[in-house]
Amino acid sequence: MRDETIIVVGAGIIGISVALELQTRGLKVRVLDRKGIAAEASEGNAGAFAFTDIIPLATPGVMRRAPKWLLDPTGPLSIPPAYALRIAPWMLRFWRASWQDRYQASVESQTRLMDISRAALNRQIAAVDGEFMMMREGQLQLFEGEKEFRNSLPNWEMRRRSGIKFSLLESPDLIAEIQPGLHPRFTHAAFTPDWINTTDPKAWTRYLAKCFFDRGGVLEKANVTSIAQNHAKSAVFTTLGELEADKIVIAAGAWSHQLARTLGDKIPLETERGYNTTLPEGAFDLRTHLTFGGHGFVVSKIAGGVRVGGAVELGGLALAPNYKRAEILLQKAAQFLPDLNTEGGKHWMGFRPSMPDSLPVIGRSPRANTVIYAFGHGHLGLTQSAGTAETVADIITNTTTALPIEAYSPRRF
Repeated sequence: MRDETIIVVGAGIIGISVALELQTRGLKVRVLDRKGIAAEASEGNAGAFAFTDIIPLATPGVMRRAPKWLLDPTGPLSIPPAYALRIAPWMLRFWRASWQDRYQASVESQTRLMDISRAALNRQIAAVDGEFMMMREGQLQLFEGEKEFRNSLPNWEMRRRSGIKFSLLESPDLIAEIQPGLHPRFTHAAFTPDWINTTDPKAWTRYLAKCFFDRGGVLEKANVTSIAQNHAKSAVFTTLGELEADKIVIAAGAWSHQLARTLGDKIPLETERGYNTTLPEGAFDLRTHLTFGGHGFVVSKIAGGVRVGGAVELGGLALAPNYKRAEILLQKAAQFLPDLNTEGGKHWMGFRPSMPDSLPVIGRSPRANTVIYAFGHGHLGLTQSAGTAETVADIITNTTTALPIEAYSPRRF
């Protein structure tokens, strides 16, 4: 065991993965979270390790399409009027990230992180004997008609160049061989066979946490209010009092920028509020993960049931949930999957921490070199959790990182 002690703030999938990896490398780790394990975004996500999702939200021309989306309060991208003024500075950075030069750089950086995270996930699964919680059933991305399909081809070509395996399906009959029961309006699809889902993202995070506890790790419920660097160490101020450690990792998801601000770091993180409905076992014979990209939602298996969720509502942390969005997605799913039984569902809303360029923040605080940031993964936190954990552990142990971390630096804005 090394002499250094580490505090990880956040017990979601990023924080728990980081804590477990640091522990594996011989460090003494303590996790703090105000609610406990997987109590926020890690509880209700779609359960997908979406390594093929290398395309940022800020794509060239996105601002021309945005007004149409934003005027539809239940569309795939919306901003509640009460939040529009507050998010304007973030939207300006989002617009700049959509320019061709920044967009290409983001795709390249996202691809690198995906490659590292895919390999890291397999190492993580093997290290904790976690294969029983994985489903390797692929993913179907569905298109309504020839035009939508043809418009997607440049992105599939970009994936091909990145080494992502897929097959293009240009008839409902070919689609039905993989997933029966879809409405015939979906005439084209792309199938990614290497796509992975966990059986339940909350259960997976808790399983990793159990491995951490079994090896001597500690988790305490505490609300962290601020951080400070005291000479060679750092301190966190919490409802348990002041706690000191050699290094502190901030992995508090959508609340992380608030803690960074107490150090003087201003990081433009916003909140994608994601909605879903989880239906009980038997709701539908789902054989692969389904992505309805034109409508901004997915359908996935969760704990034997079916989860329908997605869309992007940029509404911050304080506004009340608008569960009409979850209801609209469920209604659409019932149209697209005529045999779907929508009874007995449970609605949920979670906060995804989102950066303007869709890349997370991974690296040391510019104002406190004993504080390491690991947040801002948007809807890819589960996907990039193992890769982020290994990168953070490399930083803390002064090991050369496999990831060129400049692209993810908190200084980039």
